[in-house]
Amino acid sequence: MPTNTKRTIVEKAADQFLRSLRELNASPHTIKAYTGDLDNFAAYIGTRDWRNIDHVTIRGFLSHLYEKGLSKTSVARSLAAVRSLYRWLAQEGVVEQNPAALVSTPKLPKKLPRVPTIEEMNTVLDGPMPEVAAFPKRDRLMFELLYGCGIRNSELVGINLDDIRLSNEAILIRGKGKKERYVPFGDSVKSALAAYLPTRLQVLAERRKNINALLINQRGGRLTTRSAGRIVKKVAVAKGLPPDVHPHTLRHAFGTHMLEEGADLRAIQEMLGHERLSTTQRYTQLSMKHVLEVYDQTHPRAK
Repeated sequence: MPTNTKRTIVEKAADQFLRSLRELNASPHTIKAYTGDLDNFAAYIGTRDWRNIDHVTIRGFLSHLYEKGLSKTSVARSLAAVRSLYRWLAQEGVVEQNPAALVSTPKLPKKLPRVPTIEEMNTVLDGPMPEVAAFPKRDRLMFELLYGCGIRNSELVGINLDDIRLSNEAILIRGKGKKERYVPFGDSVKSALAAYLPTRLQVLAERRKNINALLINQRGGRLTTRSAGRIVKKVAVAKGLPPDVHPHTLRHAFGTHMLEEGADLRAIQEMLGHERLSTTQRYTQLSMKHVLEVYDQTHPRAK
């Protein structure tokens, strides 16, 4: 906070608020960010008291930040800091209302996930599983199901043995809101299943377990979403994919690659279990991004 001798009401309150955050062992990053944000707020408010600060004043503060060249993300964080300060003031009985709550948060651009290319996915799935794979046949099946069927992590670990319809080459998937759908699978999933199922039986026999879960851990229990996420990341990184890969990345890759190869958007919606087509349409953005990258890299007039 500024070091002038006569401190304003806002400066004093911000100091006390930050002290209370430290006492609550708040993250040093949060405290550092809030300190800067509240410095800016105090400087903008000046000598006004709480009665003379309303939602219009706070909107003016946000406009002031935009004029200074701050990004939407930084402005949104500043508003969050002011809201938190007001929540604390209300708890302390200093104010009765939070004018910052009446100010809407700046809409942040949705970041599209980085999707592995078809070639990258083939590199991961072709050839043996890396040494880091503790249960190689199961881990391969996990990748084949996530990428081959476009299912969610929770749907993956929820698959039971009797959900698999081998003769129809489809799996019964239980999605969000207990909605069920059948998802088709191809030869790669079929081969991975054939390789894994005998090993699964062996592990269960050794552990004297009898469970219906398709994917099990080495103790014979159902695989958890957290474990599945860890396995996917470990194997993907060992195969050369970036470290931000998680099961949902493979679902995005499924949708994007199907679209790139000419699949109908409604068919993709059905397979992914999206309630709204607008959700599936995000894949057109992902696909278009890829098309533009290819154009920029390959067209002679784009260089």
